[in-house]
Amino acid sequence: VLCWQHSPRSYLSSTMSDRTDCFYCRDNLQGKKYVKKDDKPVCVRCFEKLCANTCAECRKPIGADAKELNHKNRHWHEDCFRCAKCYKPLANEPFAARDDGKIMCGKCGAREDSHRCQGCYKVIVPGEKSVEYKHKSWHEQCFTCFECKQPISSQSFLTKGDDFYCSSCHEKKFAKNCARCKEPITSGGINYQDKPWHSECFVCHTCKKPLAGARFTAHEDEFYCVDCYKTSVAKKCSGCQNPITGFGRGTNVVNYEDKTWHEYCFNCKKCSLSLAHKRFVINGEHIYCTDCAKKL
Repeated sequence: VLCWQHSPRSYLSSTMSDRTDCFYCRDNLQGKKYVKKDDKPVCVRCFEKLCANTCAECRKPIGADAKELNHKNRHWHEDCFRCAKCYKPLANEPFAARDDGKIMCGKCGAREDSHRCQGCYKVIVPGEKSVEYKHKSWHEQCFTCFECKQPISSQSFLTKGDDFYCSSCHEKKFAKNCARCKEPITSGGINYQDKPWHSECFVCHTCKKPLAGARFTAHEDEFYCVDCYKTSVAKKCSGCQNPITGFGRGTNVVNYEDKTWHEYCFNCKKCSLSLAHKRFVINGEHIYCTDCAKKL
């Protein structure tokens, strides 16, 4: 985080003109330079001995006539307030205060952040094993699965938001289970009637042909391609003897006792009148309208 430092300050006040004693040693300050500390006059010697702040860089007192900078209860001589990497003076410049107490210019701070572990926030030392993902870095031991907390290392992983998961935990936590084999669907898959399926599980019950993108029909909780449904499942029309599939021309059927017809096949055997929704007579294997039945 970049901070902006205010201008350096100096404690030294002008020469005392009236008779006043130092708050500590009681020396007469008239005609001498002095420092005002907590609204009390202090001679330069007492200030440097008893009141001066210690520089966080050189560890020496910051004298009354020196320019001082401060940040979060730490103090520096103006000349000591420099970037720890490139030594650029930072008085009146933006800077970055590190957790380890170092002060850096914005450029060096940004460069160090790019090599800082996103797990423990410590610097990744050159030569250490690390993982990089989307311009961010982690120590290898810090790049862990959000669920099981184990290092992912060189294994494959998946993301959810800002979190990382090993393949096993991601499957357990997020993957849908196939309606056929009950195993997790890790990629792709098909949805049918609000249920997920592996592509390789969504196949014809008879010939095992994949049904994704193909015409199919369901019968008693199983799926069939058009050809297998016609030959293995579909009833035969009592009129034309072809399978009644619901595909192609017409989907309506007529059922009577144990027989079924395409609606367009349910016609009088003699006059070909359509008998759908009309009264009819069955004679042997054939159907007749009531008028033709009377002439038999």
